[in-house]
Order: sequence, then C-alpha cells, then structure tokens
Amino acid sequence: MSLPRGGANPTLYGVVKSFRSLALGGSVLAFLVAVLGSWVRINGAGLTCPDWPLCRGAVVPALHGGVVLEWAHRAGVLLVTLLVIATLVQGWPLRRSVAGLGPALASLPIVLGVQIALGGATVLLGNSPLSVMLHWAAGMTLFAAFTALAVLSSARKPSGSAWRLGDPVALSLAAAAFFAFVTMSAGAYVGSSFAGLACTTFPACDGSLLGATDPQRLQMFHRLAAGTLGAFALLAAVLAFARAQQSVRIATGCALALVTFQVVLGALNVALSLPVELRALHAANASLVFVAFVVAALLAALEAPAECAIVEPVAIAAREAASAP
Repeated sequence: MSLPRGGANPTLYGVVKSFRSLALGGSVLAFLVAVLGSWVRINGAGLTCPDWPLCRGAVVPALHGGVVLEWAHRAGVLLVTLLVIATLVQGWPLRRSVAGLGPALASLPIVLGVQIALGGATVLLGNSPLSVMLHWAAGMTLFAAFTALAVLSSARKPSGSAWRLGDPVALSLAAAAFFAFVTMSAGAYVGSSFAGLACTTFPACDGSLLGATDPQRLQMFHRLAAGTLGAFALLAAVLAFARAQQSVRIATGCALALVTFQVVLGALNVALSLPVELRALHAANASLVFVAFVVAALLAALEAPAECAIVEPVAIAAREAASAP
C-alpha cells in the first residue's frame, strides 16, 4: 500500500514528491563529495591544507596546486551540510506519514557530525590508514542515508506499514550490502596503507591464498571480503529473480552488474600497477555497489506480499467509494 498520488490528500503527495527530489540531490552530492575526497587523497593532496577546520590559516586560502582540490572537497562538505539541514526541515513533518522516514532522518545529522569530525581527524593524524578508512565509511553511510530517504519517499508506504525483514530476498540483499561496506572500507585501508600492490597476482597473492606479509594479508582480507560479497550477490540475484517483484529484480540486476564491473576494475588495477584514474574509478564504483544493494534491500523489505498487492488496492477503492458524497 502506498500513499495516494492525489485524491484524498494531493498536498501531502506534492510535499513527499518535493522531499524525494531533495533527498536525491543530497544523495548525488554526498556521492560526489566522497569521490572527490578519494581523488584528493589518491593524488597526494590530502594534506595540502595541513590545518583544520581552516586551510592554511584562512577560510579561503590561496588556491593553487593541490590546495584547490582539498579546499573544494571541504566546500562540498559545507554544501552537504546545508542539504542535510534542508532535508531535516522539509522531511521532519512527514515522519509520521511515510514508513521508515523518522529513523532515516534522525540518522542524517549524526552521521554528518561523525563524518566532519573524522575529516578533521584525517588531517590531524596525517591521513593515517585507520582515520582514512573510518572517514570513507562515514561518507558512505551518509550517501546511503540520503539514498534511503529517496527510496522511502518514492515507495510512499504509510507509517505503520509492515516490513518484510525476515524475507529471504531482503536478508540476502542486506548481507550483500553489509559485505560491500566491509569490502570497500577494507579497500580504503589497503589504499591508504600503500598495500595496493602487495600482491602482484590476481586472484591469489603471489602463490598464497592468505598472503605472507602484513600488507599482503591486508590485501587478501580485502579480496576475501569481495569474494564473500560476490557469493551473497549471486544468492540474492537467484532469490530476487525467482521470488521478488520487478523493482527488486531491476535493482538487484544493477547491483550485480556493478559487482562484475568492480571485479574487472580490481584486476586491472593490479595488472596496470594502480593508475590514478583506475584507483579513483574503483573507489567510486565500490560506493555504487554498496548503495545499489542498500536500495535493493530496502525495496525488498518494503515490498507487499502478493496477496496484499491484490487486496489493498481493492480496500482503498472501497474506502474512497464509501467516503464519496
């Protein structure tokens, strides 16, 4: 069951539609800011602003060289902050009308605050691998939160609607999203540890399955997480195409295609000795893999059982007919 498009409350539908556009804008901007931050680090510009929150002691420093990239990243975070505020202002009155909207909205300022604090930590700690990984993970959580708001406002399920949290399709997709998150977080740690070429062969590591040195073990943990993601992605695809509705099948198919592309990018990065452009593309596509599975899992959890898909429209029509003069 979804909120009506018009009829009973066309004003509410218009507000939800406007909110969805705002959430989509936040999702796109959060993705671009995260990818720009990755590009900044990969190009060695992450410490061109050696202080925080200012940059070289100024709000707007002399813009040259890598400072341009780092300052643009920080300016992007400011824009994301403004979008978070706008999203909260517009979405909060809707939290009792759309299923799941309240918790997702409440997470936005929390995740943003953590993300900003970790951004400062990466500077103060000299881009340590742990700080880089946590900063990237928080950025991906913000990206996912905005995207979840867009999905929830698109589904327009009334507050109080049942969630299919125990559905095998939803569970397998959620597991794939979890391992996508683990894989890309491990990848951020590997990249910031300069362990990207610790293993010169693919998929094994110089003849070893687990690696012989600490950098190799880091690399192989990343690959094993990716392998686990691939297994859950295949399981989710089989279940979705056998049991789920079209929207879930489409989202799952897109996620599986992105996983395949990610494997190709990973192999090319090793074969071509980590060219900057491929590293950036690998990181960007990893974030898309994660969010694609988040979208698919949400759609599966919100999906109405087959009998409800038949009964609910009839019940809505009956109520509208009874309320007609």
